[in-house]
Amino acid sequence: MIWRQCVASAVGTIVALAAALGCVDERTDEVAGAALYERHCASCHGLSGQGDGPLATSLTVAPADLTSLARRSGGSFDESAVMMAIDGRLLVAQHGPREMPVWGAVFAREHVGEPFAAYGATLDASALADHLRTLQVE
Repeated sequence: MIWRQCVASAVGTIVALAAALGCVDERTDEVAGAALYERHCASCHGLSGQGDGPLATSLTVAPADLTSLARRSGGSFDESAVMMAIDGRLLVAQHGPREMPVWGAVFAREHVGEPFAAYGATLDASALADHLRTLQVE
C-alpha cells in the first residue's frame, strides 16, 4: 500500500513538472526582447533594425542593418554569434574600438542582487537575440 502511494506521488510530481515546463509563455520572451531592443538598441539601429536610429548619423561607424543578419550568415540566423556580439564575447570588427556597448556587462549590472543574477544577463541576451530573429528579412 505504501509503495503504491509513493509511486502515485512520484507520478503526480512528474506530471506536474511536465505540465509546468510545457506551459512556458513564449510571448514573455518576445515582449522582453522587444523591450530590451527598444531600450538599448533602437537609438542606433532604429526601431525596424535597419541601422537608421536617431543616433546613427553621430557614430563614426554606421550601425549594422540587423534585418539582414540571417542573410549575411548564409541564410540562417546564427543565435550563438548574435548573442556573443551582444554580450561582448565576440569583437565586431566594424565596431572598431567597440562603439557598441558590451551589453552583457550592462545586463549583469541590472540583475545585481536578484536570485540567480549570473543568468540574468544571458537570459536578456537570449531574449534580445530572439527579438532580432523576428526582424529578419529575406
